[in-house]
Amino acid sequence: MTEAADARTEVAAAVARAALVRTIATDGWLADPAWRAAFEDVPRHLFVPYYYVPVRGGFERLSSGDPDPGVRTRWLSGAYADTPLAIRVRDGELISSSSQPSLMARMLESLHVRDGDTVLEIGAGSGYNAALLAHRLGEDRVTTVDLDPEITESARGHLAAAGYHPAVVTGDGARGCPSSAPFDRILATCALTSVPRDWLEQCRPGGLVLAPLATGLLALRVDDPGHAEGRFLNTPAYFVPLRDGPEPGHRPQDTGRTDVSGVPQHVLRHEPFHFLLSLTAGRLNAREAYELWQRERHPEHARFGVTVRGARQWAWLDDPSGPDAWPLLGDA
Repeated sequence: MTEAADARTEVAAAVARAALVRTIATDGWLADPAWRAAFEDVPRHLFVPYYYVPVRGGFERLSSGDPDPGVRTRWLSGAYADTPLAIRVRDGELISSSSQPSLMARMLESLHVRDGDTVLEIGAGSGYNAALLAHRLGEDRVTTVDLDPEITESARGHLAAAGYHPAVVTGDGARGCPSSAPFDRILATCALTSVPRDWLEQCRPGGLVLAPLATGLLALRVDDPGHAEGRFLNTPAYFVPLRDGPEPGHRPQDTGRTDVSGVPQHVLRHEPFHFLLSLTAGRLNAREAYELWQRERHPEHARFGVTVRGARQWAWLDDPSGPDAWPLLGDA
């Protein structure tokens, strides 16, 4: 593009970014001025120079460098829409995405960071989330790790283009980043079915692990490497699975293939019921989950929690020591 076209893109991006921030704030997020400033200042379009949108039979690639100005306009509009973006597709499978900005805002605010905190992000994605963290805390306080060297190389380039240089590490996210530990907060942007124990060992006592588990967001307070406990935020969350963890059970259960005979159709359309199915997968069948659902008057995400104690970790409803508790997948 010409310099004039570049200038027009930057002006249009600033307008779109301001509109996105207003949208997120209208939903009740970005009340913290520091996080609002991060979303206002960090240019998301630099982190998604191309992305894929689903079309019949596959994906369409939208790019900032497309010769068609109409496609470039669609690309920029999508970059600042409050939607997740597919940024890496391999053999028709989604490998990496840039999360929905309003969900990112909720997760970042739910970290309850303080000045001086260090944060480990599991799942580098486009690098946009790491840039928001670096804007809030300083780039020397942020480490992001991803298994795929193509993803980390791309994220590092996007971050540099936007003026941020946090540590970007290629490695197994399930093992954390021991060379930079300990951390005050660990934030995962990939879905789990159990909590990697290395994370607890790398989190300071009193620290927080915030991670997608099943189809919810778990906020886990760490007492020490052998004990952590917390509840789910009251929101659904769908993320690309953590890949190739060292322990079995890190890939989310595909509840779409669960035998749901005997469960009314209207219940199957209720997202919190799918969360219950996913959280108890392998421990309750669909009929048992439905009976629990009815008995407990349709429990929302925030009534569920997870405890990690020693070699055990389990999910529970209302009370960690109550009758409704289930070992997490991959746990004994």
